Amino acid sequence: MPPEQSYAAARALHETRVREGWRPLGRKIGFTNRSIWPRYGVYEPIWGTVYDRSFIEATDNQAVVVLDGLHQPRIEPEICFRLRAAPRSASSADLIESIEWVAHSVEIVQCDQPGWKTSLEHSIAFNGLHGRLILGHRLPVGRLPELEDRLPRLEMILRKGEAIVDRGFGEIVLGSPLAALGHLVGLLRAQPEAPALAAGEIVSTGTLTDAHPVAPGEIWSTEIRGLPLSGMRLAFS
Repeated sequence: MPPEQSYAAARALHETRVREGWRPLGRKIGFTNRSIWPRYGVYEPIWGTVYDRSFIEATDNQAVVVLDGLHQPRIEPEICFRLRAAPRSASSADLIESIEWVAHSVEIVQCDQPGWKTSLEHSIAFNGLHGRLILGHRLPVGRLPELEDRLPRLEMILRKGEAIVDRGFGEIVLGSPLAALGHLVGLLRAQPEAPALAAGEIVSTGTLTDAHPVAPGEIWSTEIRGLPLSGMRLAFS
């Protein structure tokens, strides 16, 4: 199945969900971390839809995340934007102008293929492997001077319990989370059947670390350095 047919399958799933009352809140971008491409056999970024039924808002940077119904869930710490307007282009200036706030997010991805042996086509059709999106601390763009320069250098630290499991930098996601947003703008413009980005959407830009398996009973946390955003503490059930 070529990617065009996979996105058509994803649109059919989306339309079914909307008819059933799911409300779309924004997008997730997947496979922006090039270092993990060989492991999953996917060699380009993809996108999926975030819904009210897959969205969790952290309270005081903490959340309980129910994993029931997800296939082989894995955790991905990310940077998320909320759009004040649709980006006019993929230029850095237009992207920053379109952003209302920057936030820390954590996506829980899933895969229904044994051993996470997925493919580009299956990952697209399976709504970009999206399972949950937890939204944490956010800051208006106006309170983050030199945002374009700071995003590639931010450091994300991921812990399971007290142990550091992984760490990564903003540059991992296509050079910067801002570049990942720009890539999505171009990707959607090449898909005339896809809904265009719109004001009010949230866009989570892809994991800054590898994706790690999570299970009920575990406590995971994140720490961000280089941007004044608080990390999160997540309890899985």
